[in-house]
Amino acid sequence: MTSNLDIIIAGGGRVGFQTAEILADRGHDVTIIERDERIVSDIADEWMATVIHGDATNPDIIEQAGIERADAIAALTGETGLNLAVCLAAAELSPEMRTVARIDRETGQSYTRFVDAVVFPERAGARVAANEVVGSDVQTLADVTGNLDIMLVRVAEGAPAAGKTLSDVRFPAGTLIVSDGDGHRVARSDTTLTPGSRYIVAVEPDVADEVMNLMRG
Repeated sequence: MTSNLDIIIAGGGRVGFQTAEILADRGHDVTIIERDERIVSDIADEWMATVIHGDATNPDIIEQAGIERADAIAALTGETGLNLAVCLAAAELSPEMRTVARIDRETGQSYTRFVDAVVFPERAGARVAANEVVGSDVQTLADVTGNLDIMLVRVAEGAPAAGKTLSDVRFPAGTLIVSDGDGHRVARSDTTLTPGSRYIVAVEPDVADEVMNLMRG
């Protein structure tokens, strides 16, 4: 997946809104669908993003949200059955898109027969939900002390840092590349950021976008 995605989130409650904020902070275009008019109003007051009032299982509503150009849809309401229904409806309209459903218990991995990924945010938190929405090229470790993000990032072909050694890449202050590409050594100045390889990266939130641009393009 590219680093800048169009993402639809069904459910603007606590989990959906926090996940949307994280994804937007990472540079993704996020549209929220919410059926509770009061929550829609609260989101509109707090956040400058596209918020649609309606039922995300309604094909007209998810078409209005831009399903034809979206890369992923995450159904993050508090109802597992509704979330699965949203994902199935979206997959019918756009079979190539990534589907992620919030479930109400950790034992729900069997639901991955119907969706690309499931999240149990009561245990993992919104950052893990955001990572599942984007896919496996960037993964954040949950429950890190404070706001520091420790991520597993796959270097994209053609990214500004791809093929360069760490000494040749001007990472912003607040960035630490921890591992080399095969995970056997701590990264050094001569470590090469090989396209397709994954690296453990620690970043402070205010430079995360810049680091993602360098490593993902």
